[in-house]
Amino acid sequence: MIFNAIAELIAERNEIDVAEIKPETKFSDLGIDSLDTVELLTNLEDKIDMEIELEEKVETVGELAAYIDAKMKENA
Repeated sequence: MIFNAIAELIAERNEIDVAEIKPETKFSDLGIDSLDTVELLTNLEDKIDMEIELEEKVETVGELAAYIDAKMKENA
């Protein structure tokens, strides 16, 4: 669920097919820098109605999804 939400936001922002985004896709390969990541997280927070504070560096879409999934389980 979280991965799909992230992939949809990235696909929208980068005007690419959502199917091109895999868990191992690196943000850098998509042209997403740290500033873009902040914007992505803000949009994602709105979409999933949860505040996200990154406490570690994530390089791939899958790492971000796993991090958010873990945080959601902690807060459940």
